[in-house]
Amino acid sequence: MLTRLATAAGLLALSTGLALAQAPAATGTTPPASQASSDMKEWQVAKTAKVGLAQALATAESQGDKGRAIDADFEKADGKNPAHYSIKVVYPDGKLVEYGINADTGEVYKNENQPIERYFTRLKTADFQNAKTSLKDALAIAEQKAGGGKAYEAEVERDGNSVQYEISVALNDRSQEVKVGPDGKVVGD
Repeated sequence: MLTRLATAAGLLALSTGLALAQAPAATGTTPPASQASSDMKEWQVAKTAKVGLAQALATAESQGDKGRAIDADFEKADGKNPAHYSIKVVYPDGKLVEYGINADTGEVYKNENQPIERYFTRLKTADFQNAKTSLKDALAIAEQKAGGGKAYEAEVERDGNSVQYEISVALNDRSQEVKVGPDGKVVGD
């Protein structure tokens, strides 16, 4: 009798543990990006972020007067920083600021001035200000082109006399690169 009771208790504990382990999958919830596994690829962790890159860009651009985002990278959490978007914003006066936007809360948790020279050996501040398509608009275009994935990284490159955006989009099973021209058209299509 005592053996059957111990076996029943063990089975109950096992089934409860399995049910709890399956709960996030059954409810459709995902753990915060800050709690995602360290052995996951960056794009896999980015998919679990509560805050999207477009929202993070808007937050970073709202920190100053008429700044435009020129670079955005998703960074997995480490011992020092939460999972975050590292977003570089250039201002009309030539100032370049990097903002850290928490990927789970959407709040700015750090900012620092960056040396502008390394970014403007190929591009000028006016190239960003004159682009018809913003980085935020290019994100939406890239996500649509990739079939509804979630953009998690973006950078601006020179294309002749204008800018071109290269955007990484996290899909269910992989990451896809999409290039968008300053006119909003997908490049290479």
